[in-house]
Amino acid sequence: PLKEQSKNLESMFSLGGQSSTQAKKKKEKKLNASRPAVKHESSQKLDLLGSFGSDIVIDDEDVVVLPDLTLKPIEVERKEPKKQINVYRTPQQNTGFNFDGGISRGARKKHKKVIKNSDNESVTSVEIPKEIRLYEFADKIKKSVSEVIGALFKLGKMTTKNDFLNEDEIEILGAEFAIEVSIIDEQEEFDYIKAYESENEGEGSETKVPVVTIMGHVDHGKTSLLDYIRNSRIASGEAGGITQHVGAYMVEKNGRRITFIDTPGHEAFTAMRARGANATDIAIIVVAADDGVKPQTKEAISHAKAANVPIIIAINKMDKENANPDLVKSGLAELGVLTTDWGGEYEFGAISAKTGQGVEDLLEIVLLQADLLDLKADSKRDAKATIIESSLQKGRGPVATIIVENGTLKVGDIIVAGIAHGRVRALNDDLGNPLKSVGPGECGVIIGLSEVPDAGERLISVKSEKEARDYAAQKYEYLRQKELSKSTKVSIDELSAKIAEGSLKSLPVIIKTDVQGSLEAIKASLEKLRNDEIKVDIIHQGVGGITQSDITLASASANSVILGFNVRPTGEVKELAKERGVSIKTYNIIYNLIDDVKALLGGLMSPVISQEELGQAVIKQVISVPKIGQIAGCLVTEGSINRGAKIRVIRDGVVVFEGNVSSLKRFKDDVREVAKGYECGVGIEGFNDMKEGDYVESYKVVESAASLE
Repeated sequence: PLKEQSKNLESMFSLGGQSSTQAKKKKEKKLNASRPAVKHESSQKLDLLGSFGSDIVIDDEDVVVLPDLTLKPIEVERKEPKKQINVYRTPQQNTGFNFDGGISRGARKKHKKVIKNSDNESVTSVEIPKEIRLYEFADKIKKSVSEVIGALFKLGKMTTKNDFLNEDEIEILGAEFAIEVSIIDEQEEFDYIKAYESENEGEGSETKVPVVTIMGHVDHGKTSLLDYIRNSRIASGEAGGITQHVGAYMVEKNGRRITFIDTPGHEAFTAMRARGANATDIAIIVVAADDGVKPQTKEAISHAKAANVPIIIAINKMDKENANPDLVKSGLAELGVLTTDWGGEYEFGAISAKTGQGVEDLLEIVLLQADLLDLKADSKRDAKATIIESSLQKGRGPVATIIVENGTLKVGDIIVAGIAHGRVRALNDDLGNPLKSVGPGECGVIIGLSEVPDAGERLISVKSEKEARDYAAQKYEYLRQKELSKSTKVSIDELSAKIAEGSLKSLPVIIKTDVQGSLEAIKASLEKLRNDEIKVDIIHQGVGGITQSDITLASASANSVILGFNVRPTGEVKELAKERGVSIKTYNIIYNLIDDVKALLGGLMSPVISQEELGQAVIKQVISVPKIGQIAGCLVTEGSINRGAKIRVIRDGVVVFEGNVSSLKRFKDDVREVAKGYECGVGIEGFNDMKEGDYVESYKVVESAASLE
């Protein structure tokens, strides 16, 4: 009992104490409410403490200051280093506060800054590079990409933002948005030829060696003429006696040097002839006296006229009995090329490359023409040259045949040619003899480039390796960007053609050649081999031998073929090709390669289906046989009727049924064939409407391989 009384007394005292405390707090609240509170205008009342909060009271009881919890940086003076937040807290523990070090960063909201563009002025004029993507153009004219794409769509062009715009489209868009557009050429930054010409202005005072290109139709005697001039046997070294490379050679006449360029006459080597015409001072057009003017003769004359080069006509094969020089002159007259004896301005020489007849006179005409042209150059300048041919040779690396246009190229010079650069390690003449330098108009073979340059590329010598490397790198990057950014834009009219092209069958090929010029010609010829059903797909091309990587690439593409021109696979490559099932075909004559590819394409095409008529018979009597149907009693009037063949029924000249022969009998015997003049009984599968006087015609369906014309 005493214990229970003591407990009751304790609970009473505790309740009384609690009630007195609450009364005291209520009194303080009333007192504070009677006093005016000072409130900051920018403050906001935020209940961040939740259930843990209580009134904040400072020492001065006369003033109550509410906490400023605005989104301003909170500076806290810390005497101890901040402890790291426990990242392994439970979700219940992850409150808005870090009691170990104050308010956590996660509790603050980060508002995105909205930057308004104050430059709202419309663009009225702008400079646009010649090569520019659509999104770059939109950025320059301060328009959205969608606006530019929409403007092009209205003009019938479907584009993406990464497509390159051509000059016409840039001008049209400028007019569409009322902006004056000036197109600039960014290639000028790495145009080393323009930089060379600006540093080497003025004409030279020394006489330049004339460069003469021999052009004409295939097998008209171009190489044989040069062969006689050089007293060597060049043509015999070419496969089939047909030139398939561009060659440059030096000869002497009357103590003066002449550089000759020999070009192929085959139709595939159009680009080579054009390149030869552009690098030359005088063109000799060789025409056979027994053959007259041919397609490549006309093309060679067109190239020479386009290059504004003087033309000399050499009428070859005058030693033949059927030689007819007047036929050649009349054919040339139709092309606007009149010889001097016909009242024209073009010199001509009647020659025979086989016997040498008239060759010396032809060389005199060449030197006379060179004197009239008064060719000048400056051998003391840095060299500028044209690459006639290039290749990759084992043990020597990239090799290029050049003709120097101006200046002198010496061993040790630093050079750049397109994406290739380097230092001249060796110089040789056309016979392989070492040279120390090559002057204006002379030709040579150089070794030392970093890679195989494109045939027709211009070459110059520069002051430093860094300059050469920078030019080559900028050129490479420019070409790489163009290749990677091949435009996908097509007009609406072309879209259906693109879709149709995607369904074409293709023959994947890899091309490897000995020289750049042959690769160029083969690629151009194969791209022309296509029709509505088939095309050639060149998946890789290169100069040099066939390698194991070529085999690997070919094995990754179904039904691909490796075409080698003047190159042969080695033992290891052959073994790998056999193991992977890759077909390698090698050639040394270009038209054999083209003919074989045509045959391969023909095999991929759908076969040509035709009908071969076998014979015809007239129905004399129709016999109905129970459970079998009608049997036609026929007399064979033409050819023969065969059991295994197809048959058609013709009534009044109109085909009324086509089907198969179900039975063929002569009297009671089954036969395989009934010839003309004999009678037979013919059953036609699925046809019971025969009438006397109808004709039955026997034929068979023949499938033949298609050929690509």
